[in-house]
Amino acid sequence: MFRILFVCHGNICRSTMAEFVLKDIVRKAGAEESFVIESMACRSDEIGSDTHPGTQRVLRAHGVPFSRRRARRVERAHYDAYDLILAMDEENMRDLRRLTGGDPAGKCHLLMEYAGEAREVADPWYTGDFETTYRDVLAGCQALFHSIVEKSGKIV
Repeated sequence: MFRILFVCHGNICRSTMAEFVLKDIVRKAGAEESFVIESMACRSDEIGSDTHPGTQRVLRAHGVPFSRRRARRVERAHYDAYDLILAMDEENMRDLRRLTGGDPAGKCHLLMEYAGEAREVADPWYTGDFETTYRDVLAGCQALFHSIVEKSGKIV
């Protein structure tokens, strides 16, 4: 079982989008039983809120299934519970380093690193451009899944 956690500021836009996109990729590969995929917030602004309507719209437009959910905040105990924790931006990485005492196991990474890009996932909270965010998330999640498959030598 491979456990993946996506994090962003409020857990209503980017991390939620990444959670549902990777779940869709994994489902289409027939590997659902090999993964636990979730998302959480680094900050408490949106705790309890459902997925942002803009994220819901773009997921629907691309045929990515999603369900109702409630934003939750990442806690120190989650560090031990996941194999990988993927942040959407540098602020999230700072929050994770503070929370985990410097990421001693090297579990925390920017999602776009997997797509070969040293940059953040576009934040639609400020731009309203959920399509650009979707393209970033899709590229990152596809590359992440392929990396896991390559390392395991099979579809896990």
